[in-house]
Amino acid sequence: MKPDLIVFMIYLLGLLGVGLYFSRRAAQSVDEYLLGGRKLGPAVTALTMQSTAMSGYMFMGGPALAFQQGWYALWYAIGDAGGSIINLSVLGKRMRRMSEILGALSPVEYLEKRYESPAVRIVASIISIVFLFAYVFAQFIASGKALSTLTGLSYEIALILGVSVIIIYTVTGGYLAVVWTDFIQGIIMVLGVVAIFVVALAHIGGLSALNEKLAAIDPTYLSIWGKDLAYYGQWGVVLGAILIYSIGYMGLPHVVVRHMSMESTKTVKGAIMWSALWNQMFIFTPYILGLIGIVMLPNLSDPEMVIPTLAYTYFPGIFAAILLSAVMAAIMSTSDSILMQAGTILSRDIYQRFIHREASQPRMILVSRICILLAGIIGVVVAIYEPPSVFTLVIFAFGALGNSFLVPYVASVYSKKANHIGALCAMIGGGTTNIIWTSMGLEGATAIHPFLAGLVISILGMVIGSQFGRKPSQPMQDAFEKAKGNRQIPLNIEKNIARDLSPETKNVSDFLAERNLMKE
Repeated sequence: MKPDLIVFMIYLLGLLGVGLYFSRRAAQSVDEYLLGGRKLGPAVTALTMQSTAMSGYMFMGGPALAFQQGWYALWYAIGDAGGSIINLSVLGKRMRRMSEILGALSPVEYLEKRYESPAVRIVASIISIVFLFAYVFAQFIASGKALSTLTGLSYEIALILGVSVIIIYTVTGGYLAVVWTDFIQGIIMVLGVVAIFVVALAHIGGLSALNEKLAAIDPTYLSIWGKDLAYYGQWGVVLGAILIYSIGYMGLPHVVVRHMSMESTKTVKGAIMWSALWNQMFIFTPYILGLIGIVMLPNLSDPEMVIPTLAYTYFPGIFAAILLSAVMAAIMSTSDSILMQAGTILSRDIYQRFIHREASQPRMILVSRICILLAGIIGVVVAIYEPPSVFTLVIFAFGALGNSFLVPYVASVYSKKANHIGALCAMIGGGTTNIIWTSMGLEGATAIHPFLAGLVISILGMVIGSQFGRKPSQPMQDAFEKAKGNRQIPLNIEKNIARDLSPETKNVSDFLAERNLMKE
């Protein structure tokens, strides 16, 4: 067996060891298996949230887009760089409080309890399962390609090998295994991509030399509008490219669940700092490596293989294996989270909610594990047929999930008037718009990105829909106020008290000053 393959096999065995380590704790309760007992600290929360969100897209889809379109691809990176800060700042504290108040263990269950409607749970479950599967298929395709490059095995065999490891440690260890492997893999991702970036950039002579060489090949690679100015003047497309990653994470169930599993609301501040630091080290480099690939790998047949090819071209075998472990880390850290979320939805939001309400905790854990296993097997079967590119599939699934759930999640903690009709209109309208926009190719005809179109319709659906149907109950309104924070006195009363006491305070101060009872 080749030394580089040995290194990679040790890496995979290490991940399996993490899953087995947490298997005993995972079996203690449903809360422990699905949310890790809500005990995650800031560093783990930040890195699991970021590595889960980044996926194989950052090592394959992102570089491929840059390879094909030039500097235009950096619009996606610009939005991504601030995505974690926006995500945690907007949803972190309030969703952590609200989910605990409602006793919700999954993002879909959270929506039903917040909007007080089983219909919301049914629609949310269907949307989640369909598009989470599409998302995980993209990760499986990426894992098959990466492992095939490393091992020399066929795409199909490599796919089965990589996915099997993901399924085993996710099924055995539950949520804690997922977040801790994500934490470890988040570190590997940063170290790996930075190492490739430094060597490749030094080889090409720096950013200025890179731009000169790109301009010599095709000056439009340097344009913000894409190669051949394909998106010239289409600010609706550019805005959508920025927004899909800057705010889209707030609509992904497998990312939102990280808010629910934090140790406390105090975790948010530290998590923002950790994720912001991680982002700035990681986000832009895969795209720039795609640009470097245009110059250094002009005959590359598959743009999604830019980073794996650079790793093996400029690094010795063992080190290349470590770097490709970073690629697999990105893929696995997203795949395990999606599988975990899919299993949670199928077991808790469908099985327990609608089939067996009195299911015991051991039974629920068993059902969840079976669902994760089945989801993984189905994913492998579909991925073997190699659907569209990783970039295309991720953007489609990401956009549809974001357009379906971003507005309902944000409104759940910021709008007391938001109700189940509004939530249903936002989910169905936003998701459907994205699907139609993508499938009919309306981006080119309208110069509007599918995500931006879906976002507008989703917002309108929430605003208009909430004007109809029953209002949120009084207990729900009370929970909403409690989730806002620890303010003991309503803001309007606090302002009135301050205004009324101000003259009295001044009079007391003057009285004491006149009698020399106050120190100068």
